[in-house]
Amino acid sequence: MLELLAPAGSPEAMAAAVQNGADAIYLGYGSFNARRNAKNFSREDFAAAVSYCRQRGVKVYLTLNTLLTDRELPAAAQYAAEASALGADAVLVQDLGVLRMLRQAAPDLPIHASTQMTIHSLDGVKQCADLGMTRVVLSRELSRDQIAHICAHSPIEIEVFAHGALCMCYSGQCFFSSVLGGRSGNRGLCAQPCRLKYGWGDKADAYPLSLKDLSLAGHLRELRKMGVACIKLEGRMKRPEYVAVVTGIFARALREDRAPTEEELRQLSEAFSRQGFTDGYYMNLKGPQMFGVREETPEPRALFAQARSTYLSGEAPRVPVTFYAMIRPGEPIQVGVEDPEGRVSTAQGPVPEAARTRPLTAEAVETQLSRTGGTPYCCAKARVLAEPGLSAPLAALNALRREVLQELSRQRALPPERRTGSYSPGARYENRREPPLWTLSLRRAGQLTHDLLALGPTLVWMPLDELAAHPDCAQVPAGTRMGVILPRILWDREREEAAEKLRAVRALGVEDALIGNLGAVALAREAGFTLRGDFGLEIFNAQALKELKRLGFRSATASFELKLAQIRDMSKIIDVEMITYGRLPLMITESCIIKNRTGRCNCQNINTLTDRKGMQFPVLPAPGCRNEIFNAQKLFLADKDAGYQRIGLWAQRLMFTTENPRECVQAAQCYVKGDRWTPHEYTRGLYYRDVE
Repeated sequence: MLELLAPAGSPEAMAAAVQNGADAIYLGYGSFNARRNAKNFSREDFAAAVSYCRQRGVKVYLTLNTLLTDRELPAAAQYAAEASALGADAVLVQDLGVLRMLRQAAPDLPIHASTQMTIHSLDGVKQCADLGMTRVVLSRELSRDQIAHICAHSPIEIEVFAHGALCMCYSGQCFFSSVLGGRSGNRGLCAQPCRLKYGWGDKADAYPLSLKDLSLAGHLRELRKMGVACIKLEGRMKRPEYVAVVTGIFARALREDRAPTEEELRQLSEAFSRQGFTDGYYMNLKGPQMFGVREETPEPRALFAQARSTYLSGEAPRVPVTFYAMIRPGEPIQVGVEDPEGRVSTAQGPVPEAARTRPLTAEAVETQLSRTGGTPYCCAKARVLAEPGLSAPLAALNALRREVLQELSRQRALPPERRTGSYSPGARYENRREPPLWTLSLRRAGQLTHDLLALGPTLVWMPLDELAAHPDCAQVPAGTRMGVILPRILWDREREEAAEKLRAVRALGVEDALIGNLGAVALAREAGFTLRGDFGLEIFNAQALKELKRLGFRSATASFELKLAQIRDMSKIIDVEMITYGRLPLMITESCIIKNRTGRCNCQNINTLTDRKGMQFPVLPAPGCRNEIFNAQKLFLADKDAGYQRIGLWAQRLMFTTENPRECVQAAQCYVKGDRWTPHEYTRGLYYRDVE
């Protein structure tokens, strides 16, 4: 059966989801989840929600799907242990360090990979399975053939988003909100810059980053046949009425094995839409038709009033039970009830008397037991043994029914027996005392010059496609190594071509691979490369470094959403690199913004997005006809070297994107030789300011 997972941003939304047919809900407990602006749940609220859901056969998934610092992990461990003890069914994570912490604090709590982990390939799913996860929430950009391929070969459950907001960027790879506004989407406080106006000239006069909401309501049968285990409805920031409407429509369609009706589709749009819905990614039909904005429309009062009645006016019976009754002379009346999982509750009533007028029949007893209104239960079957000629008050039967159902509810609410551990950060490793080495990453072979190499970088990173196309670049002077950057996004249908290029690059003597996604680990390992972690892995704490070491990584790039002090205090079990120069990446998109604008590929020219303040953001091609959007200002820290040279780094990286060869040398000389130079416009990034 295809599980329907609904959002619960508040206790009211939780009730709305459950009463409208959700099989599971996901919610935040505490402050460590990807919707920190939702109401979320206190400990008392969470305990009540779990009890409420368990009685009704609904699973509860805890969201711990944000990046956490070392100082935050102990509190998160306490939340997780409490949630496990209270009966949560699983926890969603993004951070590899949180995953490691959970193995200690809540070893029996199943772990799901959040869409924030950017898992979009079978290799990525298998890597999550190897890490001990039981389910993966796939990236929302995948087409149906890719989802089907993953489902057919996955060793663990697959979950896909089926309705709700679409981010322009792959989830877990967006830094737009944090770099520009100090509010990180990876920390649960996205400011939604993709919903603002941008333009291609001097004016921000369009919405090229605002996608319509996703809806796969018409593809439910196909998703079930593929083997998808769960479909997810987005909306923890939405009001309870929205949750009720959307959950109810999807639940009915699934139960009746059909697509939504025209009226139901109208209701979905009335509840919330951005100029309609899109299934463009799923159908592999990308283009400008996928984009839309939220328009001011009157509140659908009638629809929302009806929705409120579904969770404020009574109880929807959803748990089928079997009643048993035995009425024999000289013995107390026996009543029992059994739920689908085999739990049994029994009670005894008065001794029946000889009937004076109308004897009690089995049919009459069954009728009384079936009156379960106001409870989560419905009578699926009743087995009654009533010997003839006996009588008993109907009120007594009603009281027995209430008693056994109350006891059954108590049993159903009991949490499973689980182990609870204690979180320990483990041994602390001293920081390096020597100044960091320096590395550089290039986007184009033409940026690599003799003058740049003469400055003596330890490692030169070049994208896989570029290095494979320019094998001469692998020949670098002694003391410098050439390394290859694997694509952050690599679908299964692109894997074999990438594997061939990797083998060719490895044959050139290149040994180091820079990896920004878990799905690329197996590819690099198979080709015999030394594994090094890029910024896409979002390393935020020492536990994540330990997890990478366990996977065989030699080094990792610290998240540029961290402050210098946080990087300094991180216990470094493997080498840590930090980006100290360049345009920081803000988004990587599946939908080509450039092609959406012109109707054709135009990557060979310079393309820049302009925001409302006149800031211009370069848009560059990414492997697979994708786009990367980079910051308008360059990160520049050459004059701040005293701050980062004493925080235990193995290396600092200069990241070149739009620079010409002369500018690459000029910037590198500034860092290596101390030349006096600054970019025209620059930023200190997030290393000196707090990110929410």
